[in-house]
Amino acid sequence: MEKLPKVALPFIIAAVVLLVLLTKSAVTIESGEAGVLFRTFGEGVVVDEPALGEGFHIVAPWNKVFIYEVRQQEILEKMNVLSSNGLDIKLEASIWFQPDFKNLGKLHQEKSEMYKERVLLPAIRSAARSVVGRYTPEQLYSSKRDAIQQEIFEETKNIVEDQYIQLNEVLVRDVTLPATIKDAIERKLKQEQESLEYEFRLITADKEAQKQIIEAQGKADANRILSASLNDQILRDKGIEATIKLSESPNSKVIVIGSGDGGLPLILGNN
Repeated sequence: MEKLPKVALPFIIAAVVLLVLLTKSAVTIESGEAGVLFRTFGEGVVVDEPALGEGFHIVAPWNKVFIYEVRQQEILEKMNVLSSNGLDIKLEASIWFQPDFKNLGKLHQEKSEMYKERVLLPAIRSAARSVVGRYTPEQLYSSKRDAIQQEIFEETKNIVEDQYIQLNEVLVRDVTLPATIKDAIERKLKQEQESLEYEFRLITADKEAQKQIIEAQGKADANRILSASLNDQILRDKGIEATIKLSESPNSKVIVIGSGDGGLPLILGNN
């Protein structure tokens, strides 16, 4: 194999150097990510320009790009907190969050890539202890779950809103009480439910009795009014009306005028 001409050697070296530089300068940012540029011979972290978006980028080989996931993320955190009466409560919560894209450079400069461990988790723990400490175990177990969840979210959001973190939601997944306290609460709730059912049956029975009394009173009043309004003339008129209707019947009959009680017609024969 013939030796390469000496004149070609510099071109080969230059090509290798160029390839290395291109390799170190090319940055590909994947979907759901963004890059923070660090200028080694400049002002350091770039905070006054937008973060690098998805796609292919060329940067100076002596600079660095720090990649952040900017889509919504989730952290599952399990905590031990105290209720208002000092009982140990185990709380499990999901935190939905994402870094503030517009301030990604400041987030990297001030908090670094460990912003979750340095800011978000301490914030959620502090908020959870503060909120749960206002409630009794009974409230935590039953009626106040949604209120507690909302309060933890709001307090955590107040802590991280100026820390370049966007908090989307806090979901309380589980509240675990000491076994003895849980059993006592369940017994109490069962007794309260049974008491409410008994009161409901009493109220229903009382209403039914009142209904029957009202109906009976109504019937008595109607009968009294009807009796007071009847006299011989009214009864005679009613009898005549009934007789006329019977006489129009196709059945054969004999009608004797004025032979019945009170002078009413007497009907004989009815086939």
